[in-house]
Amino acid sequence: MRPRRTPRLVTLGSALLALSSCLAAMNTLAATPPLEPFQASFEVVFRGMNAGMSSLELTRDNGNRWRYVSRNEARGLFKLALPGEIRQTSVFVLEDDKPRPLRYAADDGTKATGKDIALEFDWTAGRVRGTAERKPVDLPLQAGLQDGMSVQIALLRALAAGERPSGFRLIDKDEIKEYLYVDEGRATLRTVAGELDTVVWSSRRPNSDRVTRVWYAPSLGFLPVQAERKRGDRLEWSMRLKSYRR
Repeated sequence: MRPRRTPRLVTLGSALLALSSCLAAMNTLAATPPLEPFQASFEVVFRGMNAGMSSLELTRDNGNRWRYVSRNEARGLFKLALPGEIRQTSVFVLEDDKPRPLRYAADDGTKATGKDIALEFDWTAGRVRGTAERKPVDLPLQAGLQDGMSVQIALLRALAAGERPSGFRLIDKDEIKEYLYVDEGRATLRTVAGELDTVVWSSRRPNSDRVTRVWYAPSLGFLPVQAERKRGDRLEWSMRLKSYRR
């Protein structure tokens, strides 16, 4: 009579179950880290001169709703041309870990409304409506469409998920435009947060020689720590991290 082999099968089954549990745990550990609020301020240099300060603030509203605000304040001679605080605000929700904008507003900090923008994203009706520099806006919504602020969060979440996006569509005033994104590799920077390994990404319009380049720090949740914009070989402005808080 042959010996029963059930114990070996049980042992093998237990081993496979343990391996499955281990892999599941590894997948959990490798999951994309959640979006977290942050504040960051930057020193802005325009064509070689200290032009002022810029700040970014991401806060959670209620539940899955988020608010992302950019503030820019000029200094010195630049304050003559830009006397008020320039502010951009995006309110969005996360769907499948990607931002879906609900409202966007831009204010140049003056009493005049000629440069102000106010947009509402009606995803049920499939339209984005509002005004941009006193012009009415009524455009069809497209899947993945971002505003000028939420597109930054879209890139951060893509990088956190290990993705390499090639571009985003966003609404710019009263037009929908496409921006191309390129992974330009890695760089180590000395910052107020210490020496950081960063990933460098650039963005531009198709067929444009104006390129915006941003250095993101994975160890800080892909917080931007440096940025610049060039037109051809000419540096137009640059920003460096001055302070941050998570």
